[in-house]
Amino acid sequence: MLDTLTEKGYAFIYEPDISYDELFEKVADATGLVVTTRVPIDKPMIDKAQKLQWIGRLGSGMELIDVAYASEKNIRCVSSPEGNRNAVAEHALGMLLNMANHMCRSQDEVRKGTWRREENRGTEISGKVIGIVGFGNTGSTFAKLLSSFDVSILAYDKYSYGFGNAAVKEASLEQLCRYAEVISFHVPLTALTMHMANDEFFSSLKQRPFIINTSRGGVIETSSLIKAIGEDLIRGAALDVLENEKIGSLTSIEQSNLDFLCAQDNVLITPHIAGYSHEAFYKMSRILLQKLDIDP
Repeated sequence: MLDTLTEKGYAFIYEPDISYDELFEKVADATGLVVTTRVPIDKPMIDKAQKLQWIGRLGSGMELIDVAYASEKNIRCVSSPEGNRNAVAEHALGMLLNMANHMCRSQDEVRKGTWRREENRGTEISGKVIGIVGFGNTGSTFAKLLSSFDVSILAYDKYSYGFGNAAVKEASLEQLCRYAEVISFHVPLTALTMHMANDEFFSSLKQRPFIINTSRGGVIETSSLIKAIGEDLIRGAALDVLENEKIGSLTSIEQSNLDFLCAQDNVLITPHIAGYSHEAFYKMSRILLQKLDIDP
C-alpha cells in the first residue's frame, strides 16, 4: 500500500501505533485516512480534518467511524471485508476443530506429563448442524469451507434473504438456537447486535452447542457467556474477540471475567487475529486502494 501511495503522488505519515490525541493534532492537513480498529474517527476528529476527502478501513466493521457524519461532510468511507473474509473463516474453522478435538487442552496436559486419551476423545463435526449468524463476507466464506465436511448449515441474516442453496438453508435465529450444534457469529457491532448473545439467547439453546465469535466482542455479553458455561448450556466457546481488548486497562470485573474464561478447559481465546493473516493484510490493502480508485 505504501509503495502504491508513493507512486500515485501521495505524501503520507505511517504511524500504526498513533493515539487518538496524536492523530487529532495531525489530522487537519490530511486528505485521506487509512484506519484499523485502534482509533475512533468521531465527530470531533472529522470536524478537525477540514481537508479530509476519504476514510479507508482496512478490514470490516465501521463501528469506530462516524460514517453518517462523515457522509454529511461529503467524506467517502469504504472498507475492505473481502480482503480478510477467508482468513476469518479459516480461523473460525480452526477454532471449531480445536474445540471438538480438545487440541489445546490435551497439548497442555502432555506438556505437564499427563497422557489422557479417553478424556480427550474428539467429536467429529461431520453430520452436525452448524448455525451461522450473519451471512455476509465472512459468514458465507465460513459456510463454503464447511461444505466439504458433510454438515447441515443453517444461516440467519436479519438483512439478507434468498441466499439459501443446496448446502445452506436460511433460518431464523430461533431455529438456530433450537437445532444448531455449533453457532458462529459473523455480524458487525451495531445497536441491534450489541449483546445479542445474552441470557435470553443462551437459555434458548437446545443442543448445548459450541459457540464461536470472530466478529466483535460486544456481540456476546460476557456475563451471560460465563453464566451459560456455569449452567452447562454450551459445550464450549471459542473467542477471537472480547468486549474490552485493552488487557492492560481492564476493570476488576473484566479481569475477573477474563480470568474465569482462561481457567476453563472448554474455552479458547485468541487475541483478535482471525482476520490478520499475512495474506489478508495484503488483500485488504489492495481492495481498499481499488475502491478508492488508487489502483495498485
